[in-house]
Amino acid sequence: MRCHGLAMTATVTLPVWLFVLILLFAVVTFSSHFLLPSVRWFFRRRMERAVARLNRRLAVPIQPFKLARRHDMIQRLVYAPDVTEEIVAYARANDLREDVAFQTANRYAREIVPSFSTMAYFGFAIRAARALSNTLYEVAPLGTDSEVLSTIDSDATIVFVMNHRSNMDYVLVTYLAGNRSALSYAVGEWAQVWPLSRLIRAMGAYFIRRRSQNPLFRKVLARYVQISSAAGVTQAMFPEGGLSLDGAIAPAKVGLLKYIVTGVDLDKRDVVFVPVALNYDRVFEDRILVNAGKTGVRRFRANNGVVARFVLRHLWLRLRGKTHRYGKAAVRFAEPISLRSRQDKGANVDALAQDLMTRIVSAVPALPVPLIASVLKEKRAWDRDELRTALQQKIDQTVAAGKPVEGSVDDIMQGGLSVLSERDLITQNAQAISVSDGAGDILSYYAASLLSEPNHSKNNAPESQTRSQSELVD
Repeated sequence: MRCHGLAMTATVTLPVWLFVLILLFAVVTFSSHFLLPSVRWFFRRRMERAVARLNRRLAVPIQPFKLARRHDMIQRLVYAPDVTEEIVAYARANDLREDVAFQTANRYAREIVPSFSTMAYFGFAIRAARALSNTLYEVAPLGTDSEVLSTIDSDATIVFVMNHRSNMDYVLVTYLAGNRSALSYAVGEWAQVWPLSRLIRAMGAYFIRRRSQNPLFRKVLARYVQISSAAGVTQAMFPEGGLSLDGAIAPAKVGLLKYIVTGVDLDKRDVVFVPVALNYDRVFEDRILVNAGKTGVRRFRANNGVVARFVLRHLWLRLRGKTHRYGKAAVRFAEPISLRSRQDKGANVDALAQDLMTRIVSAVPALPVPLIASVLKEKRAWDRDELRTALQQKIDQTVAAGKPVEGSVDDIMQGGLSVLSERDLITQNAQAISVSDGAGDILSYYAASLLSEPNHSKNNAPESQTRSQSELVD
């Protein structure tokens, strides 16, 4: 049998498209095996040096856990013993093959795990948060975070626990905590929209399905929260589980609290919960929230046209040099709770949640609009001197209840009336103030932020009344 072959110097004719394809394949292969690993190593080293410099000025350094490769974190999560056990149980309960259930768990892990970027967080997010906060509001921190955090063990896991007034809460707290540490937020389904989801994930936030009862998803989420808490990652959470619909603080849902408490070995690392109280002279979503509270439907969407008009109007005013702030936004830190120092070590999660919410309620700043709204809502027409007297009485009661009040009665009255008048919620002249038709619900919304205890009304209840609050994910 004779074989005929081509000489090594023979010419082979190929179509241009095939030659380009072969060349492209060769370039990709060379890059993946030789070039890209070196490039990744170079940028990784640069990132590590940048993080080391950054950690020297942060009160709470960025933990190595936040810098781990996302792929590695996902694998660690789905191969955790308790997660693999849940995968098997999930497959049996749903009559699925185990490999299919495993892929489902992997998908949940990819959905939850963030992709933290120091550049995105410290290079963009904090600058943007600072600019937006100071453009829209007169930001007034009441009591500095350094006074609160200075007493906390530097090795402890810090969890900021906050009331949820507005989607601006994320922006405001990111700005104010920017020189302390990088916060890891739990965010809901609203943020899972491209490209917003990519940015939020890069800022270290992790996604949750707030009302999910899927046991496999809950197990993957619980394991992620427990691993990150054990690693000392600084976290921020809103235990109410959603924005307040009536302005008052709602009771806490204990889902995430339970995950944190059960996932940390207190002999190795303490967990310190820092209650944070926020309040605003204007919540931009207030009409949407009040309407949702009336209808009893928790699932609501902001009108994109309204949002676009607001942004464009504000930009136009800014270009013309006529921008103004929408009153005050204030943040106050309450006394922290050390899990290690509690007698029950957090075993009673409901008691811990109640303690946290009580401290938040007592620390909510009393700003001009909430103060004057709590007086104006009592009747339609006011003489100016009569209103001043009633406002002074309200201020005295608020101070006696332990809430911080900044400014004189005249400053508070002028600031509050200015914001309300601009929104046509009141009309005023030199002698009298009148509440506009339909303004009662908005005034009650702002006044409710000064209530002395969490509100258990149905307006703040979750959509499904058949589920126990303690069983819902925060």
